[in-house]
Amino acid sequence: MEKHLTLAERLVERGLVSAEEMERIRKLQQEQQAQLARLVVELGFVSEDDFLPVLSDHLGVALISLKDFPLSPLPMETLLNAVEFLKFTKMVPVKVGGQELLVATTDPTDLPRLHALEIATGLRVRPVLAKEKEITARIEVLFGNGYPTDAVTGLTAAREREGVADEEEVEHLRDLASEVPVIRLVNQMLSRAIESRASDIHIEPFENQLKVRYRIDGILQEVDPPPRQLKAAVVSRLKILAQLNIAERRLPQDGRIKVKIAGKDVDLRIATIPTLYGESVVIRLLERSQIFTDLESLGFPPLILQRFSEMISKPHGMILVTGPTGSGKTTTLYGALQKINDPGKKIIAIEDPVEYQLDGVNQIQVKPQIGLTFANGLRSIVRQDPDIIMVGEIRDCETAEIAVQAALTGHLVFSTLHTNDAAGAISRLLEMGVQDYLLASSLLGVLAQRLVRRLCPACRKEVQFKGSRVEGFNEEPPATVWNAVGCDSCSGTGYLGRIGIFELLPATPEICKLIVQRADANSTRSLAIAQGMRLLREDGWQKVCDGTTTLAEVLRVTREEG
Repeated sequence: MEKHLTLAERLVERGLVSAEEMERIRKLQQEQQAQLARLVVELGFVSEDDFLPVLSDHLGVALISLKDFPLSPLPMETLLNAVEFLKFTKMVPVKVGGQELLVATTDPTDLPRLHALEIATGLRVRPVLAKEKEITARIEVLFGNGYPTDAVTGLTAAREREGVADEEEVEHLRDLASEVPVIRLVNQMLSRAIESRASDIHIEPFENQLKVRYRIDGILQEVDPPPRQLKAAVVSRLKILAQLNIAERRLPQDGRIKVKIAGKDVDLRIATIPTLYGESVVIRLLERSQIFTDLESLGFPPLILQRFSEMISKPHGMILVTGPTGSGKTTTLYGALQKINDPGKKIIAIEDPVEYQLDGVNQIQVKPQIGLTFANGLRSIVRQDPDIIMVGEIRDCETAEIAVQAALTGHLVFSTLHTNDAAGAISRLLEMGVQDYLLASSLLGVLAQRLVRRLCPACRKEVQFKGSRVEGFNEEPPATVWNAVGCDSCSGTGYLGRIGIFELLPATPEICKLIVQRADANSTRSLAIAQGMRLLREDGWQKVCDGTTTLAEVLRVTREEG
């Protein structure tokens, strides 16, 4: 029966860990004399979110969340005198009832420490389980900084100065970055980012502080930073992971590494840049499971999805996706490639950088320092007998001309441009120097897109719409709309995930005539609207009416269109 299963057997039975992985964990457990529960999470085999419910069932101990924690320290003198002990053991007193003290902990089996707290308070201690990140966060609110770095802050901080470090300093940095507390701190930072659904981590040094921010659903959110004196150790640890030169601080560096965090395979793209107060680091978190496997998941309206699907099914021609950085263009192209990918077609992509690895697609990383630019790479790709070509971005006339020629000679070409709307992409290519008649002959269509944050379904609130009409929108407003509120599910933001808003301009015969006439973007846009094209804001407005997002979000991402 399940109640007789060991913790290891429960994890395997529930499919959280394979039998082979458990065997590896067992061996490590014997080598390190460590607890199974701690190893499983710290080594990234299982996320804390998945592991704690299993541990709760196994031990028969309740699992609580952040909302159950007190907002201020319990008014007990014995507890206030034991602050350092609580920080060290990562325990948070939750409430007192009679002679019982309820304490949140990550390890309810640590009987010696629980007994020590009983002796200190004179109360019977009853442990409950909670996430380590929530305990750490509440310890900081109640008692001050709770990062597990005390063992390192006493070490001599690495000397920081401009230029290249000497050998002695490099060794010191390497030793510092190899300290267990620093390794745990960096692992904790990465795990928290994954759990928070962050796409990027920004580590930014300033004169008197070190800032850490996560980009969640496209918006940067500040989180608790490690102590500033650990900046050199944290940055060195990240550079070692990415196999970068820890001695070089004068020049920007880029690296990439695959890691397993909280049971998930994640690619880390690490980029450093020198600033006035030290190196600033940005980590892009690329989780393989996050990529959409179908276009339907991206939020396409049915009519646009139908027309776009027809375009990408053509045997040859050029399809462009436009929008600013971070608007989901690459994800859309990946979705399109996956939709049309089959063994009968050869697909080659040249990107900068390669975001995700796609099965069955030959992907090339641009390397300008050795002459492998988009233009040179694309010229070589055409000689590889591809059926479908993806060019990460058209940045210059040479790349644009080769892409157009490839589309005219029997290839289906996908690429991106940084323009505000679909009509602007045509004008941009003409301005680059692409011949109008060649563009008109090769272009299948242009898709413009943005990403808006989705309202959290658990806490969104329906309200009466105030006002009769919104400036910049032609449609009649609905009687009610939905507002963001904020709850535990969405970390108090009111939003959970993102969805696209789209504008598709097909290259109809009439549009192609305007291209040959080199008409301006306004004329092209007006004709496309007359032929039925819905603008970005119109698609956004429909998603506001559906309760998918808010008007403020649509205005935020389309303000340049107004």
